Amino acid sequence: MPRRVLSSCSWCGREIAESEIGRRRRYCRQSCRQRAYEHRKGLEGTGIAEDAVVLSAQEAADLADRWFAARCAAEDVAIAVAEGADPGELASLTEKLVALTKDAERLR
Repeated sequence: MPRRVLSSCSWCGREIAESEIGRRRRYCRQSCRQRAYEHRKGLEGTGIAEDAVVLSAQEAADLADRWFAARCAAEDVAIAVAEGADPGELASLTEKLVALTKDAERLR
């Protein structure tokens, strides 16, 4: 039985579960593949590298907000550890931290 490997979409960052058989998928959906194509075509002749990530001001602000939320969650975990929180509370806080950091991985 082939083993499943996790990777992330080159456009949106979502996880992609794939098999070891065949070519590795770069995009999670056809729409992400299309957006990446449009992005590459929009950069032609601009001097910006094809693999550059260009974010709108709103996308950059959203990304900064997601990382801020993840940092706050990490600080909550650190405070809980320093105060000797019970394992159930620590588990809940770390679960939230992992979810926020996964969300922060998305560029768009």
